[in-house]
This record gives sequence, structure tokens and C-alpha cells, in this order.
Amino acid sequence: MGGAIHARKGATLRKSHVLHDLHLAFIGAGAMGEAMIGGLLSRHQLDPAHITASDRHRERLHEVQNKFHIHTTLDNRTAVRKGQVVVLAVKPQVLPAVFDDLRGKIRKDALVLSIVAGATIDSLSAGLQHRSIVRTMPNTPAQVGEGMTVWTATPEVSDSQREQARAVVEALGHQLHVDDERFLDVSTAISGSGPSYVFLLMEALMDAAVHLGLSRADSRELVVQTIRGSAIFAERSTAHFAEMRNMVTSPGGTSAEALYQLEKGAFRTVVSKAVLAAYQRSVELGRLNAELLEKSQRSATKPRKKTRRS
Repeated sequence: MGGAIHARKGATLRKSHVLHDLHLAFIGAGAMGEAMIGGLLSRHQLDPAHITASDRHRERLHEVQNKFHIHTTLDNRTAVRKGQVVVLAVKPQVLPAVFDDLRGKIRKDALVLSIVAGATIDSLSAGLQHRSIVRTMPNTPAQVGEGMTVWTATPEVSDSQREQARAVVEALGHQLHVDDERFLDVSTAISGSGPSYVFLLMEALMDAAVHLGLSRADSRELVVQTIRGSAIFAERSTAHFAEMRNMVTSPGGTSAEALYQLEKGAFRTVVSKAVLAAYQRSVELGRLNAELLEKSQRSATKPRKKTRRS
């Protein structure tokens, strides 16, 4: 499968960009891989002919090829053959098979960028036999270009490769670099899982509005715009969140009464416990994934016993 078509008519490639002359390989063409490809191309950071995506599902490859006019293949090794930046965008359970395909096959000068949840740098390095690795933690809003991606890199990643990594993750929205990989578990509990907390709050607000007589459509519109407007207000303000809350809270008013009930219900404590639980689970999943990958690698290298014919 393949057949590259150059950038869309009228699009001007940004030749001064750090990615413009690089070849990118995407292992996995799911929702996040598609979001990355779309973000990079919409910003004219590289030519579609310089992108190759691989996936196990032929139908999925047809979709991204028709949408973005990139190279596609069912074979992971073919995808990384020219890849100077290799993006791992697969589900964690698929990673052992990817390791079997790509172990020792990635260009030594290539950068590997992983968005695989729970896959530690040590696991990625051992599984691929490669050391220039960037591990990232994006979140769901990345699919609409409003994501928050936290990332870290191994010492082997050069300064130019760090700029390349930054450009790739910025295609998903905002980015934050951290020096310690441990903070990716923290970010998982805040920004990674955070959208689920926000969506639960939105759901609860909408249900309350419906209970008070508003239609579900009107309730949804009120809630979405309230969350969106509050986020934009907070982004543009230098005030502490507590100060912004006080701006809305008049003594003896409706907000004060509502906040009293939230505090009475231990809202802050529940949120804090939820974040801690998410962090602990992230650490645990990282350990379990590392053990699973190690077991898979041992099985792959274990010599098979020859059976005697009778």
C-alpha cells in the first residue's frame, strides 16, 4: 500500500521548520496517531510524502491514506526503514509484537517517540534495543488540537532531536518537558486522566440542570460553555484560582451556598484522593507492563526444544 501525494494544493511547506526534511514513521494509525499526523500537516511542518504509517488494520490505513495522502503499510519494518523520527502510537497490549518486529531494526540515528501508556523508557529501550527515546503522556483533547502533553527524554537524545520531539507533540496542542520520568506518572493523574474528572463534573452539572427543568440540549450548551469560558478566563488571568473563585462568590449568595455544600461533601478531599489513586495506578501499570514485556522478551529468546520423531 502507498503512493504518496504531495501537500494539498495551496499549502506552503514551512522549510525553516525542524521537521520539514525529515521522514516520520507512525507505528499505529489510531485516533492519537491520526491526530498527530493531522496536526503536523495542518501546520505545514512537513510534506505528506515524508510520513509513513503502519497498522494491523487495512481499513484503517485506507482511511488515513485517503485523508492525508501519506504512505501506508501493514509492515512495521517497512514503515521505519527511512524513519528519522519513529512514533509509537499503539495500545500497550500490542507493544510486545511491535518489539518483536522492530528490535534492532530502527536506524541508529533515529529518535523514537512513544505515546504508549505505561511503557517506561527502560522497557522501550530494552524492547527496541535503542537509546534515543522520548516518552510522552498526551491526553484526549489532543485529538482536537487542544491537548496537554508532558514528555521526557533520555540523555542520548540530542538537542536537535529534542526540538523535533517538541514540534511533534505541539501538533497535539500544548507541551511540557520534565527532566524526571517519574513526573509522567504525576501528569497521568492530572492531565492524562484529568479530562475524565472534568467530563464527570460536566455530566453531574447537566443532570442537575435537567432535574431543574432545562432540556438536555440546553443543559449541555450551558455546561460546555461554562467550562470552556472558565478555562479561557483562568488561562488569561494571573490570579490564583482561589481569587477567581472569590470573584464569583458573593457573601450569602448562590455560589456561596453551592460551595458550602461541596465543601461539606469533602469535594477537595475526594479530588485529592482520586488524583492520588490515579498516580498509584499509573506507577503500578508501569511496573506490570515492564514485567509483561520482560516475560515476552524471555519467551522470544528462549530456544525451542527439538522433538524426536518416533
